[in-house]
Amino acid sequence: MMKRSVRPIFSVVVLAVAAAALCFRIMVSGSGAGGFQELIYRSNIRTEQRHPPVFNDTLLQFAAVDLAEDSYRRDVEQLVDGDFRSLTTGRRRSFLWSGKHRIDIRAVSARGVPVQLRSPEFYRLWLDFRRYLQTWWRNHRFQPDVMSDLINTIKIPKTNVSASNSNSKSKYKTCAVVGNSGILLKTDLGGLIDNHEFVIRLNNARTSGYERNVGSKTSLSFVNSNILHMCARRETCSCHPYGEHVPIMMYMCQMIHFLDYVVCNTSHKAPLLITDPRFDILCARIVKYYSISRFIRDTGKSLDAWAGSHDGSNFHYSSGMQAVMLALGICEKVSIFGFGKSDSAKHHYHTNQKAELHLHDYQAEYDLYRDLVERPFAIPFISDKFMFPPVVIHR
Repeated sequence: MMKRSVRPIFSVVVLAVAAAALCFRIMVSGSGAGGFQELIYRSNIRTEQRHPPVFNDTLLQFAAVDLAEDSYRRDVEQLVDGDFRSLTTGRRRSFLWSGKHRIDIRAVSARGVPVQLRSPEFYRLWLDFRRYLQTWWRNHRFQPDVMSDLINTIKIPKTNVSASNSNSKSKYKTCAVVGNSGILLKTDLGGLIDNHEFVIRLNNARTSGYERNVGSKTSLSFVNSNILHMCARRETCSCHPYGEHVPIMMYMCQMIHFLDYVVCNTSHKAPLLITDPRFDILCARIVKYYSISRFIRDTGKSLDAWAGSHDGSNFHYSSGMQAVMLALGICEKVSIFGFGKSDSAKHHYHTNQKAELHLHDYQAEYDLYRDLVERPFAIPFISDKFMFPPVVIHR
């Protein structure tokens, strides 16, 4: 009888000892408290994956509407047909020039038909222009899985790798996205930035003289196509602020900028890369969702009032936002520098600009970055198959 009464107690003791040993092993393998906190973090992520956030369907539908779609379509159709006349007025007038090549819209044939192409050389460039533009437009559609395929589609040339691994599609171990905010002038983060395997810089922001604050290493220059257009005005299309062999990636602000691309792509030493239009659409939808969410929360106004407060069809994501999204797809760990603002800091560390561009909603983008750090699965439009890398914001 005595032995039978002891067995349940003995079983309880054994279970308690086993549980204690398991907890001890978890704490030791996780390097103490830090490891235990990470275990809790991973548990929270798994819970969030099982119970994804509920998005507002009305906001999702509104964010999915591209107010610039009709304008894009008209531009593509006109340019493919060789009609450049609509680009001669207003702010687009300067975009008729691409280096030594010029579209002569004033010349007419004997039949009175406008002659847009000035020379056989330009005609050959125009054929390439049409081909790139048509391909881009065919792929201009929403695809939520595009994030998972970025490492395979963007084809950024890898440096400092052996020949056997030169075609590797593996992600970069650590990536730094360096914004241009004036808050960087109050930091000494240059060394930390340069320690990353892959460093992305924005819109040709200069590093000379600011190395202590922003570092000097550059693996990819990420720009909007206006930057390339300015470079294309030079005879050699020179656009090498970080060295002749640093790749340049751009998103197309205007369809006519494909002309700058074909002109410069024949002579530019550094690879010129164009973002996937499916990736562009994904970024546009995400930013618009965060913008309208903040607008309704802060103002209490209806959705119809949003466009009037955000430049309507001109509303766009910033170069920094898309560069961060790019890093999420090609990097195992992402660090963000120089994003944010301060009343005592310039808008850009390398210029005297103080005002923000109205066509961007920086506050909404800051909300996105916060979610990338704290709750990435709350970000809309991205496929559940995509695994977000850890993100750290340095201020």
